[in-house]
Amino acid sequence: MCSCRSSCPASATAPRHPVAAHPEQGWTLLCDGSIVFDDSGELHADGSVVAPCRLPADRLPAAA
Repeated sequence: MCSCRSSCPASATAPRHPVAAHPEQGWTLLCDGSIVFDDSGELHADGSVVAPCRLPADRLPAAA
C-alpha cells in the first residue's frame, strides 16, 4: 500500500493511481490495494472480485 492510502478514495468510481506495475505478468497494483489485471478483471483489497469482460467465442474476430 502506498503512503497516500488515507487520502486515496475507497470508492470504485473514484480515480486510483498505480503504485506498482508488472505488464510482463499482466497486473498493476493500485493505491487502494486493488490489483487490476490486463484482461480487465480486478481483485480488491477486501477480497471482492470484478470478473473480466470477455466476448463469447462466436463474437471473436476470425483469423484471416
